[in-house]
Amino acid sequence: MLNATNDNDHPLAEAFRAFVRDPAFPCVGAKSALKREQMSIVVCSDIRSAWDDLRIYPSLLALAQGYKAAPKLFQTLVVIFADETPLSEADYERHLWSRLQSLNDKDEWHGQKYDPRVSDDPEDGAFSLSFGGEAFFVVGLHPQASRPARRFERAAMVFNLHDQFEQLRSAGLYERLRGTILDRDVALAGSLNPMLARHGTGSAAPQYSGRAVGADWVCPFSNRARD
Repeated sequence: MLNATNDNDHPLAEAFRAFVRDPAFPCVGAKSALKREQMSIVVCSDIRSAWDDLRIYPSLLALAQGYKAAPKLFQTLVVIFADETPLSEADYERHLWSRLQSLNDKDEWHGQKYDPRVSDDPEDGAFSLSFGGEAFFVVGLHPQASRPARRFERAAMVFNLHDQFEQLRSAGLYERLRGTILDRDVALAGSLNPMLARHGTGSAAPQYSGRAVGADWVCPFSNRARD
């Protein structure tokens, strides 16, 4: 059986919670997850290494299974990498997708079906990652990020359940939440994030790392072979 890891008492976990608690931090969704005690944190070694992928994957599976059992809003998994080696935005992006590809491959190896509500093609406007049959959106953070909201002291990945966005849409709350986050991000950075797009109007894949990329950017992710 796969066992989820919980490092919520690690000093880097507390540093991340302080990062989210900062009044200037724009993501009110993350603030809600923290306030509701629905933010799980796993502390790993190095985003450049596959060493901890087998620790990350069970925690993703646990989040997916827990959400299916109790689909409460604002549940999230944060993966923090303790290594302090400086990474450029391009290097961080490359290693982020390497980790995501490895986790995707493990999910497929374990016989988990891709969430049928989304696409596994990163060129598709309905693209999301999928673990344990639940779709996920990923937010990357690291010290060299150009956007202040993505500039945490260590490399990190935040996994958010896609269905939560659909819940908010159904309740008529998504646009208000999104508008609040955008306004707060502009107040923090002084400009609108050029990479933000509504789900379905373009692939969300270019948003994952936080690096500004052009229309010619190619996502380094291999989708699954369909039966």
